[in-house]
Amino acid sequence: MLSILRMMVGLLYMEHGLAKVLGFPLQPNHAPYALFNLNPGLQGLLELVGGLLLVLGLFTRTVAFILAGDMAVAYFMAHAPRGFFPLLNGGELAIVYCFVFLYFWVAGGGEWSLDRLRAPASSSALSPSRA
Repeated sequence: MLSILRMMVGLLYMEHGLAKVLGFPLQPNHAPYALFNLNPGLQGLLELVGGLLLVLGLFTRTVAFILAGDMAVAYFMAHAPRGFFPLLNGGELAIVYCFVFLYFWVAGGGEWSLDRLRAPASSSALSPSRA
């Protein structure tokens, strides 16, 4: 289930990046973003590339840590000034993403990840022996 959660969250996160970078899917309440404008353009690239890496399960822990920090900053910069309650300030999704990314940072990419394929075969030697 960890791998399925990672892939689905990565795909959904990529969708936010696609909307910011390419304007697709069009967000009805948002103006189009300039590609390399500091705020949405770079944020969109981070969402697009970070989401893709999560889908692939490549560098999962590092990417998840960066994205969790990104979502925490996004919440406190964009949502918290609008009010205390996340339901009213629109920050629920940023909070959910932040904590799911923290979970991926702790748990890793799961069975179906490129990280698992990249792991050395001797990594099982780190587990306690059954002697």
